[in-house]
Amino acid sequence: MAAEGRGGMGTRDTLMTPREASRMMGISYPTIKKWILDGRLKTVRTPGGHHRLSEASLRPFIAADELKPSAKSRARYRRVSGRNQLAGKVVSVRIEGLLAEVILSVGDAHITAIITASAVRELRLKKGDTAAALIKSTDVMIERLDDETD
Repeated sequence: MAAEGRGGMGTRDTLMTPREASRMMGISYPTIKKWILDGRLKTVRTPGGHHRLSEASLRPFIAADELKPSAKSRARYRRVSGRNQLAGKVVSVRIEGLLAEVILSVGDAHITAIITASAVRELRLKKGDTAAALIKSTDVMIERLDDETD
């Protein structure tokens, strides 16, 4: 967003919408709105009453996230274009021919992905591994989150 503002947030900070900020941080839009409404994030209001955030206001959250272990950090979300990522544990891997069925337990739900058998072998996925389902439209991809163990 090209807006510039002052509003107590420093001189000439580039301001962004909450949706732009949520994408930058790798968190959901409802989460960032909650943080704004709870006062955890300082914003500037537009004449129309909309919230705008400076990059400087997000730095402490990004810095704190970078201190977390890689599997718990949101940094990996910022490296992938898809934001619908559900982390969980692999509960089942079944390979038949060229395809494989991978089932992840995410909270109280199970996510099933049909991916290539070669992708499962390349990721070395097995029951008990930590992984994430990356959901884009009707496709579900799997990303390995933990270090591979022999």
